This record gives sequence, structure tokens and C-alpha cells, in this order.
Amino acid sequence: MQQTGRLLVLWMLLAGLAVHAGPACAQAKRQPNILFILVDNLGYGELGAYGGGATRGAPTPRIDRLAGEGLRLTNMNMEPQCTPSRSAIMTGRFAIRSGTYAVPFGGVSDGLTQWEVTMAESLAAAGYTTSYFGKWHLGSRDGRLPTDQGFDEWFGIPRTTDEAMWPGSPGYSPAIMPPEQILEGRKGEKSRAVRVYDLEQRRLIDAEITRRSVGAMERDARQGKPFLVVAALTQPHLPTLPNPAFAGKTGNGDWADMLAEMDHNIGQMLDTVDRLGLRNDTLVIFASDNGAEYIRPWDGWSGPWRGSYFTAYEGGMRVPFLMRWPGKVPAGGVSDEIVHGVDLFPTLSRIAGASVPDDRPIDGVDQSDFFLGKTGKSGREGFPIWVDNRLTAVKWRHFKVHFFQQETMSSPPLKRALPRIFDLYTNPREDDEKPSIQSWVIGPVLKMLGEFEASTKKYPLIPMGTPDPYQPVSASR
Repeated sequence: MQQTGRLLVLWMLLAGLAVHAGPACAQAKRQPNILFILVDNLGYGELGAYGGGATRGAPTPRIDRLAGEGLRLTNMNMEPQCTPSRSAIMTGRFAIRSGTYAVPFGGVSDGLTQWEVTMAESLAAAGYTTSYFGKWHLGSRDGRLPTDQGFDEWFGIPRTTDEAMWPGSPGYSPAIMPPEQILEGRKGEKSRAVRVYDLEQRRLIDAEITRRSVGAMERDARQGKPFLVVAALTQPHLPTLPNPAFAGKTGNGDWADMLAEMDHNIGQMLDTVDRLGLRNDTLVIFASDNGAEYIRPWDGWSGPWRGSYFTAYEGGMRVPFLMRWPGKVPAGGVSDEIVHGVDLFPTLSRIAGASVPDDRPIDGVDQSDFFLGKTGKSGREGFPIWVDNRLTAVKWRHFKVHFFQQETMSSPPLKRALPRIFDLYTNPREDDEKPSIQSWVIGPVLKMLGEFEASTKKYPLIPMGTPDPYQPVSASR
């Protein structure tokens, strides 16, 4: 009888341990929610956390607080144009591989072929709900919209914000060139036009993107499924016009008012994560898709760097990047290690327990150990830089090797007689009058380029404008 009693007590203790261990084990294996806030053409020096904020006419307290709550990168690099950078983020592949190295003209198919595997497709296969709100710029026709590329729902513009200036422009006729529409859709359904994207809607759209992002997180939290919400805000892309609620708020002009609006919208999304009790279970990323605007009067600020978007200078591709995941990403971290936008797909897939394609070159490297503070070193030493389809430069460690010189998006690219080497530690503005004499750097640069070239022989580059269905030559061998 005593033996039976002791066994009963032991059983109850073990059962109690199992009950208490169950939720902990489940929590350890829980896939994090991912809120990815991507802004459009925000220069390196615009935010308070990067030397801007009040010095640009508007403090950015919510974004700055986010910077202190996680990891702030000072050497995050994107491709220097909108479409290429978004393609690289979504596929983990340099845009030159995908035929998305620029925006095509002449009515050919734009955007990603359906053969490409996106971050959304990878995470959806791992059980995530996936939502995209905002600027897409990876395909404007049926078959190439977000809901054709792994997202469950979307709302936003298929192309870009400068098209909001078309309606009302002198001589413009929608019969000649239809205006850009704001679209919405769900997976398996044809996207529908909501309204014309004009200057009025340009001022309003980021508030709507924020509202829908908040709504998606609320819905997914109720359902208890992990989510990927991409909030692709349209600011500060030209024309940089603030929401009416923020127009005149700072007294320092449209640009400062836009910064105040952006900070507010991001604060709304972060507050939602907290209100839903998801703070510790949500990985938040904030990034710009490329460097600063250059066209006046909406030109941005690249901080200490030379150049703006559409150039291979640091100001065209070095962007603000913040990551927060309480208890996983160490708070208050700042790093100058090199990271590239292509790294986000394999990194987030690893963190989410999702798979990455193994039948094609993936240029991104898994940075999860670096982001999670398990190592202080990035898994990347450098990368090639294309502007359109021109190999314009290579970045390796703290050196840059330039093969072309192009000052702005509207200036001609000039091939250099000899590659120009810059040491970014001693010459951060890539001043042509202060080239480096460290010619040995050409060795590792050529090795990197040779490896890329070898990969293109096995896996040919997809030509721009390639229609669907696409099947790579290598897959049919």
C-alpha cells in the first residue's frame, strides 16, 4: 500500500513536470511573427538614430527607440534601385540573375517570373500567413502580383509613386497611358482596382498601409498562426507629400512633415505588436530599399556617404536597418559588419523553420547567428554591385573597387580606364582625388567575380522581360 502511494506521488510529480514543461517546450519551438517595414528611398542620414531626425527638421523618437531595443546596422547594403532591391530581398538572389535589374519599358513583362521562389512562398509552406501592403514594383500584371508570389493578400501599388503625378499633368491623357491604380487582392483571385493613384491618394496611402498592416496582425493573432506582414510604405519616394494630418505639423516643410508621419505610422504598428501581447514573439525589421532620393526638391540625405540611389556609391546602397526580437536579438547592439539585402531571405527562412531552394544559386547567406548575437562576425565579406546590367563596382571588406563612374541616375555611366580603389575607412566619401594604392585588393575582388561568373554558366541569367512560364536551361539538362 505504501509502495502504491509512493508510486502515485511520483506519477503526479512527473505529470506536473510534464504539464509545466509542455508550454515552455512549445514556446521554444514557436515560430516568430515577422513584421517587415520597408520604406522607399530613405537616405542613410535621415533618422535620428543615424544622425538625422531633429537635424532634418523632425525628431523620429519611435524609430530611434526601436533602434535601441535591438540591433542597428551601419553597413547594411541594398541594390541601388527599387525593383532590384525588392527582388533581392524577396528571392535571396542578385537581381541580375532574375531579370529584375531595372524597370523594363516597351510593354514587356515586368517583375519576377513565377519560377522564382519568394520569401513569402517559403514561409507560407512553413505555416505562416502572409500579407503584403504597399509598394510592390516586382510585376504589374496578373500572374506577377504579390498574391501570385506567395502572399495570401495584398493592397497597394504595383509600380511606383512618381506615377501619381500623371493625372492632372499638362497634356496627360489616360487614353494614351492608363493611370496607376491602387489594387487589392487575395490569393487565387484576380486583383481589383480600388482607385486611381493620384496626388491626393499619394498623401493618404501610407496611413492606409499602416491601418491594413495593423488589421492583419490583429486577425492573425486571433487565429494563433505565425504571420509575415510586409508594410512597404511609399514614403519618402518623390513626390514627398505628407498626409494632411501632418502637413505643416513641424513647420519645417514637407520633408520634415513626412518624417514625422513615417515615425507615427511605424509607432502605430509597434504599438499593435505590444497591445496584442506579441512583443516577445515578433521579429521586427525596419529598412530602406535603397539609398536617398536625388531629384529636387525631394532630394534626401545620405549622411557621410557620397551618392544617391541609382549609383554604386555608398549613398546609393548603404541604408538604415534595424532589427528587434526581445530575448533573441541583443538590445542596444550596433555593428558595422557587412550585410546585404539578399541575406534576408535565407536568414528569415532559417529563423522561421522554412526551407530555401537548392535548385538555383542563392546569393544570400544565413546571418541568423550574427543577428542573434551568437557571433560578432557577419557571414559576408563583400558583394558585386550592378547598376542596371552594368557591373559597376565591388565592395570587399572596407574597400570599394569601381569600374564605372556615375554620379546620379540621370548622368551617363563612364567606364574608368583603370579600376579605382577606395578605402572606406580613410576615404568614406569615395573621393576621386584620394584613391587607394592598395592594388592587392583586386585579387580577392576578381576571385569573387570569377565565382559569380562560373555560376552563370551553370545557371544562365534570366533575360529581362522573360514571360511565364519560364524554365531554366539547366533544369532541362
